Order: sequence, then C-alpha cells, then structure tokens
Amino acid sequence: MRLAKFLAHAGVASRRHAEQLIAGGRVAIAGQVVRDPARDVPDNATDVTVDRGVVKLPSKAAASVVYLLNKPAGVVSTASDPGGNPTVVGLIGAPMRLYPVGRLDVDSTGLILLTNDGDLAYRLTHPSFEVEKTYQVQVAHPPVRGQTLKLLAEGIELEDGRTAPARVRRLAPDRIELTIHEGRKRQIKRMCEAVGHPVVALERVRLGPLRLGDLPSGAARRLTTREISLLRKAGRRHLARPREQAPGPAGPGFR
Repeated sequence: MRLAKFLAHAGVASRRHAEQLIAGGRVAIAGQVVRDPARDVPDNATDVTVDRGVVKLPSKAAASVVYLLNKPAGVVSTASDPGGNPTVVGLIGAPMRLYPVGRLDVDSTGLILLTNDGDLAYRLTHPSFEVEKTYQVQVAHPPVRGQTLKLLAEGIELEDGRTAPARVRRLAPDRIELTIHEGRKRQIKRMCEAVGHPVVALERVRLGPLRLGDLPSGAARRLTTREISLLRKAGRRHLARPREQAPGPAGPGFR
C-alpha cells in the first residue's frame, strides 16, 4: 500500500493532506523521514510515525464513520487550531479519530462532513470525481440581475483560470444559490466578487446526495450505512454543461 493511502486509511488525514504531511517531512518509517507518498508500506506496518506518533491501520472490521455537521461561523475546519479557535472535530466529540472532508472558511456556515475513511474523503474532494456542492449566498450590492446569473453559470475568469459551468438561481434580490463541482480555494467568494457582488454570508446546503435540511447550527448527526453507500457513488467523471435556471422565489435565510 502506498504511504499516502496508508495514512488516509489510518485516519490521519485525507489522502491529499497526507501527501502534504509527507512532503513537509513530518512522516517517518523506522525513524527515517520519507518524502515519497508512493513509498510502499505493508498493511501491518508498526514503524510509521507522524510527528513522532505511531500510526497503524485499524482492524479490518473497523467500520467507516461519517458525521454531518452544520458548522457555525467562527469554527475552523480542522482537527486542531494553534490559535485556540473551536474546531469542527471538537464540536463532534467522537471517541474515534476523525478529520474533515474538505473545508469551509471560518466565517462560512453549513454542511461539512467528518470521517475516519480516507478513501471516501478522497472521492468526495478530488476534482476528478466532480462531486457537486450547493451554496446559498447572501451578497452585497443587490439586486443580482439576469446577466450576472448568466455569467456565473457560464464560468468566471479568475486568477487561477476559468471556472467550470455552474448552476445558479436567484432566491431574492440579494441572495443566490450556486452549485459547483470544483473545489478551488474560496471559489464562491471569488466568483461573486468578480461579478461585483461580494459575499456577505455563505452557507453550504448540499454535498453530493446529502442535504443540510433542518439540522440546527452546531449540531451533528452520524450518517447511516445507506447514506455512506450513496456517498461512495457520488460524483462522476464528466459533468454535462448545466443550463442556467430561471430565478426562483426567496429561499430560507442564513443562520
């Protein structure tokens, strides 16, 4: 098994973050720092360490655990924070080691998943799987006009390239809903700012087949086996070019 995959299966981090840990010199095998994420590691290895802490694979019988959290503003999407801010992992308080699937900015709210399953986290976050994410966004300088919706739907030219086509609809003069399948840093905020409507509040309401629903802010629930199975099937390799949706009625407010 490759080292990055070993760390992900052990619940240390997502596979992408595990590669960053390895590149940063924080992973060692038998006391020797290893910087190659493709280094082969036996399943029963007992000499792999991260920051000098021993890492082992869970038993084969260990089940995948996934929690859905409604992240409040002011909470960081990490397992720990040097600044002492509350974390999404801390809100869960689960007995097993969990890590967040992707992230939301500290001032953003809504649906975020936490899991011990590295393969599942990889599927949900890697761009090649194109797992859709839906956000409800309150913006400045209303109203958001039809031409602006069209620009967002067709793709916006950002400093790191043009965004993929999105689905967009207007919920109110100052509120829109955006569905994307990319995962660029601060993508929604940068898209909205580029069309002259800086984000005032942002809430993720859907990830793949899962919806936030009426889960209270700060609350979490453990996903069922069926929901986890649906997540494993989420996404696809190719996304058909979506068409702009017609403006809809006002949606729910932001927490």
